[in-house]
Amino acid sequence: MGARFALARQQGLTEELIAELPHFETSTKLTNQEKAAIRFADILAGDHRKATQETFDVLRAHFTEGEIVDLGFRIVTFVGYGRLIHALGLEIGKTCPI
Repeated sequence: MGARFALARQQGLTEELIAELPHFETSTKLTNQEKAAIRFADILAGDHRKATQETFDVLRAHFTEGEIVDLGFRIVTFVGYGRLIHALGLEIGKTCPI
């Protein structure tokens, strides 16, 4: 898990907040904006068809339209990268043999 959060740690994410991620919905340490972003990431990483009007209504309470698009683009970029790494049988931080 260390490599997965290395950049986040560099940007100030604490171990305490990382520990909150599995139960972010009930966390008292995360803001509603952070919870909305994590919920969006969870939807896009899983079954993206679960993104509903309500999903976007909640996001719009915390982000502009442009920020939602930017957030979504960043999420799917990292989800896609993670899926490619897994499909190739690589480890994060290792050199690709291809």
